[in-house]
Amino acid sequence: MEAQGIPFNRSILVGREMEYISRSLATGQIAGDQTYSRLAQTFLEELLGVRKALVTTSCTHALEMTALLLDIGPGDEVIIPSFTFVSTANAFALRGARLVFADVRPDTFNLDESALPDLITVRTKAIVPVHYAGVACEMMTILHLARDRGIPVIEDNAHGLFGSYHGRPLGSFGTFATQSFHETKNVTCGEGGALLINDPTYIERAEVIREKGTDRSKFFRGQVDKYGWVDIGSSYVMSDLLAAFLYGQLEAWQLVQGHRARVWNAYHKGLANWCRASGVRQPIVPEHCGPAYHMYYLLMPSLEVRTAFISHMRRAGILVVFHYQPLDSSAYAERWSDQAPCPITADVSRRLVRLPFYNLMSAEEQERVMNAVLEFKV
Repeated sequence: MEAQGIPFNRSILVGREMEYISRSLATGQIAGDQTYSRLAQTFLEELLGVRKALVTTSCTHALEMTALLLDIGPGDEVIIPSFTFVSTANAFALRGARLVFADVRPDTFNLDESALPDLITVRTKAIVPVHYAGVACEMMTILHLARDRGIPVIEDNAHGLFGSYHGRPLGSFGTFATQSFHETKNVTCGEGGALLINDPTYIERAEVIREKGTDRSKFFRGQVDKYGWVDIGSSYVMSDLLAAFLYGQLEAWQLVQGHRARVWNAYHKGLANWCRASGVRQPIVPEHCGPAYHMYYLLMPSLEVRTAFISHMRRAGILVVFHYQPLDSSAYAERWSDQAPCPITADVSRRLVRLPFYNLMSAEEQERVMNAVLEFKV
């Protein structure tokens, strides 16, 4: 019998997800902002130490909310790394902002904070660092530069839930942070996200924007006798069915993170000698950063080697994938073609490859992956 292939990602139940979904159905609470939405939000607030968490339909929508909260529009500039998912860019491009692409550091592939002074202008309305692979950006430097100029910082923490920087949780630094609960993330509900708010002056308006521009949240708290349209907004509220699944996963976060740490460390130790001998670079995690164990990647010597490696692994029945394409050189970004290139982003994008990594990946599955890696001759 042919061995079953190993996927890049596999979603799995880790806690009481199905029990909570059944309860949600039994009580008729399937719309948003009900029992499990509130439980998930309180969990995030208490664990991360943020002032307010609002679960949303996606991390993309949470990012869009930050653009609305900051009244970003035509003429404004938003600094983002070129090496990120397109959602980071779209949230602000949708409002008519000009995107200013920053290159990334050669060690962590995070936004290069040393480039910021040359990128900030009087039109800069926000800086959006992305904690790539769940390893923190240099937030002290970024926040210092931003505060000196009165610029809000939005942490794109899609990869970084449960990671830390100098012992403090990622997501707790910026004016806002956004989370992803997509199926590829450590904790998931299939599709979903959250907006984390660290500046309390934005909480009330965030509730309005998330509820289609109405003060419905105030109505349900008994603060107004009826609700109506008071601001711009959209439908960013997560269904309580999804929140029930999410809360079941959040409850089991220590189990999830403990297992993912073991998988990450097994890759890191088991492949170290092969990487050194093959000219392949492993992830770099600075000492002051606590990783979120979101992914495990390898940086190959060249595009040609990466292409051959992907083909080799697929012949072994193992799906490995590359990652982001540079946004600064994308077809849509040609309208901002006057910007300086991002050479590190371009180089990393051509050479990076990600290994299978998922919750409760078995030791046997991981051993099969590593054996296939070790058989590849660079």
